[in-house]
Amino acid sequence: MKAVDQVSLHIDPGEILGVVGESGCGKSLTSLAVLQLIPSPGKMLSGDIQFDGRSLCELTAEQMRRIRGKEMAFIPQDPMTSLNPVYTIGNQLTEVICLHQGVSEQEARKVAIEALDQVRLPNAKGRFDQYPHEFSGGMRQRVLIAMALSCQPKLLIADEPTTALDVTVQAQILDLMRELQQDLGMSILLITHDMGVVAETCHRVAVMYAGRVVEEAPVETLFANPHHPYTAGLLAAIPSMGDRKALKPIDGQPPAVGAIPDYCAFADRCDKVFDTCTTILPPHREIAPEHYSACLL
Repeated sequence: MKAVDQVSLHIDPGEILGVVGESGCGKSLTSLAVLQLIPSPGKMLSGDIQFDGRSLCELTAEQMRRIRGKEMAFIPQDPMTSLNPVYTIGNQLTEVICLHQGVSEQEARKVAIEALDQVRLPNAKGRFDQYPHEFSGGMRQRVLIAMALSCQPKLLIADEPTTALDVTVQAQILDLMRELQQDLGMSILLITHDMGVVAETCHRVAVMYAGRVVEEAPVETLFANPHHPYTAGLLAAIPSMGDRKALKPIDGQPPAVGAIPDYCAFADRCDKVFDTCTTILPPHREIAPEHYSACLL
């Protein structure tokens, strides 16, 4: 069975690409494929992943390990469980820096403290030798961001980096990521299910459903003129602070992996469905400059 199929994305240097969709739509699995970390028994059956002019699919496991953490970094979605509880944050940070930069432990400590200062962790030097349980959720997330940025990667993959945090801390973390992205000039692949986060943070957005990209466009274009009914449904479900209109949820659930049809997977939930939708798979086509959609409308 295929969990993700026919996904084609690109990220320009210095660009933030948002990937959105409901849980189970293939967002995280797509990011793991880029990192060459698909859990067994899963594997990539076809296609290619190009990074900085190289095919990652042709690299050995050792060559890929040299890229992960140095040229391509990852921020997981749960700061509570992503740090090893039996090691200090300083130990975990310096291990990454020593491995990828080949510096001494003393030099790595200096780089690590600078990275913690960069993500505005209070009293970075004093907290360097503390353990993860001594930090709040927001501080742990800052440590993970510092770890990801310590080797100044070209691409940062952030998998729902604010999911486990309260609203105030979420805003702080997103502001921090935007500032660091501008300062360092890196590209970011931001995975989220929050369209509000996309509107505030991203340059372009790809909407995934049932393992496929169903719409892709610049953020302003997508919000102003969504073409795919699923995208329109996601936008209609965003609460508004100034408007008390009732939210319009999307009825039903995405199809399970192994039960994805060979026609439009959204047909069973779509209020604009017609007969042809249940007979063919809509092609991914350009409907306007830089605006792509997989819908027969």
